[in-house]
Amino acid sequence: MYFRPAASAAFVLIAASAYPVKLPALDAQDPLTSPGFVHFYNNEYDQALDSFEEELKQRPADPDCYDHIAQTILYREMYRNGALESELVTGGNPFLRRPKMEIAPEDKARFEMSIDQALKLSAALLRKNPGDIQVLHAVVVAHALHANYEFLVERAWLDALHDAIAARKANEKILAIDPEWVDAHLVSGVTEYIFGSLPTYLRLLGAIRGFHGSKENGIRQLQWVAQSGILDKYDARILLAAIYRRERDPQVAIPLLEQLVRTFPRNYLFRFEQVQMYSDLGDKRAALSVLAEVESLRCAGATGYANLAPEKIEYLTGNLLFWYGDLDPALVNLRRVTEKASGLDLNTAVMAWLRLGQVYDLKGDHQQAIEAYRQTVNTAPKSAAAAEAENYIDTPYRRKPNA
Repeated sequence: MYFRPAASAAFVLIAASAYPVKLPALDAQDPLTSPGFVHFYNNEYDQALDSFEEELKQRPADPDCYDHIAQTILYREMYRNGALESELVTGGNPFLRRPKMEIAPEDKARFEMSIDQALKLSAALLRKNPGDIQVLHAVVVAHALHANYEFLVERAWLDALHDAIAARKANEKILAIDPEWVDAHLVSGVTEYIFGSLPTYLRLLGAIRGFHGSKENGIRQLQWVAQSGILDKYDARILLAAIYRRERDPQVAIPLLEQLVRTFPRNYLFRFEQVQMYSDLGDKRAALSVLAEVESLRCAGATGYANLAPEKIEYLTGNLLFWYGDLDPALVNLRRVTEKASGLDLNTAVMAWLRLGQVYDLKGDHQQAIEAYRQTVNTAPKSAAAAEAENYIDTPYRRKPNA
């Protein structure tokens, strides 16, 4: 992530000011009033799950409690698989090329049961009051989470689309009741952006099912939620940070990331995103400064950083130096990372081997590069990185002009 000073963290939200600001007509609270969500947004998923289980004991008939548990189980697995890092949604890694996630059978069962209970409880409550916005929001969340699960874990495209449609329908009911209920625009914004980003044939399939995508309109809706939402404002800010990176707009992402770092100081992923954004802006010094700060926090045993693998920081350093053409120090970093690749998340491990091979090729040592490319394939045979590495075995990697 990469840096250029901006006036304030509110800079990224200026575009949302055209929308009327209206708070939800229900007893909505900032998620950070819940200890569970404080843990959740700081990547402390085991603690978050414990907190939400206690919440469920106190409110066993509340569908939100089951949604919180399902969300934590899914995001914990995404975190373990490296799927929360926005490199997976950049232009070089399209949405449909994410690797399938593995999840333990007991976690699958708990996730499915939580979604089922959230929907059953919601249905019972809506029979009594079909216009209950908060319950409709619980339905939206349940279906959206299940769509993500079907997409990432089961690779069941049509099932994921079915749940996405169900989430959208529940969301439309909320907007029919109150078009200015800000949080409801999270799902509609994400839907608009994703379908506006998909290949033409998939956009046509979505249009048949009633989806019409616009990246620009999706971003505007997310900006509105990030500025004026209550229940979903943090999700909107995190999604926007990933989207701004995908859209190659680092100067807009930086102030938003600074805000997220202040709000969630134990979540190192936001600092990693800063490194990428600074690099995109061409500010190598600022990018390396953030990495040095992360290493300092790790060495000091700071909460959220003490258990961070030093090889993860070394990979980001080596990757940064690779793109800046500092091949000798990049080689040192990437060698150290690949020596312990088996202990890293799959995404980092496979990318470290690929980068190592590319560095060897740029230094003119193709035999060493071939070995690194073979390790890339062995590490994650079905990944996009493995497919790229196989191409370089016969044809040495050469950097494209201006890359």
